[in-house]
Amino acid sequence: MTKKILIVEDHSSMITGYQTILSHNKLGHELEFYSANNCKAAYDCISNETKPIPFDLVMLDYSLPSFPEKDIFNGGDLALLVHKYIPGAKTLIITSHFESVILYNIYQKTHVNGIMVKTDFDDEELLLAYEKIMTGESYFSKTAKKAKTERLLAEGHFDSVDRQIITLISKGCQIKTIANTIKVSEDTVKKRKSKIKDILGIDKGNDEDILRECRLLQMI
Repeated sequence: MTKKILIVEDHSSMITGYQTILSHNKLGHELEFYSANNCKAAYDCISNETKPIPFDLVMLDYSLPSFPEKDIFNGGDLALLVHKYIPGAKTLIITSHFESVILYNIYQKTHVNGIMVKTDFDDEELLLAYEKIMTGESYFSKTAKKAKTERLLAEGHFDSVDRQIITLISKGCQIKTIANTIKVSEDTVKKRKSKIKDILGIDKGNDEDILRECRLLQMI
C-alpha cells in the first residue's frame, strides 16, 4: 500500500532524515514523498486544484519562511489549509518551540493529529508517531502532551466530580463503587473517565495510565 507524504521543512537535511526514518515504518507502507521548503511552495502544493495530490500525511515544521500574500506565516496556517483542501489528510506539526502557551495555541488553532517537539523525540518515536497517526490515533510528544494537559487544567477542564473520580481510582475503586460513592450512574462514571483520558492525552489505556499521568502532574 503506497502512502503519499508531504514534508514541509526548510532544511533539506531534515527532509532527507525524515524520509529515511519513515521508510522503515512497521505498517508495511510504501511511501511516496513530496517536499516543500517554505510556506509559498507548500501553499502551491496543497491548494493545487488543477492537479490535486491526495496526501495521506502532511508533516509541517512550524517555523517556516512565510507567504504573507496569502496570510500564511507558519506551519499552523498550512495545517488549516490542509484541512480545507485535503480533508482526508492526517497532519503532524514538528516544532522547536517548547513553551506551553505556544504549544497549546498550536493545538487549539490547528486541531492537528499530532505535535512533536524536536528535542523530545528520536527515530523510534517518530516511527511510533507515524504508526499511531496513520491508524487513526493522535500523537503528542512528551513536552507537547504536558503543555496541552497543563493548559486544560489551568482552564478548569477538570471539575470537582472529575477530581473525586481520580481520587477514588487511586484508591483502587471500580466503576460500581465510584458511582455509589459519588451518587451518580455507572454510565456517568464511564463518560467522565473517557473525558479524563482525553484531557490527559490518553488514546487507549486503563486506570493505571490515568494514575500515571495524574502523578506526573502532581494531582495525586
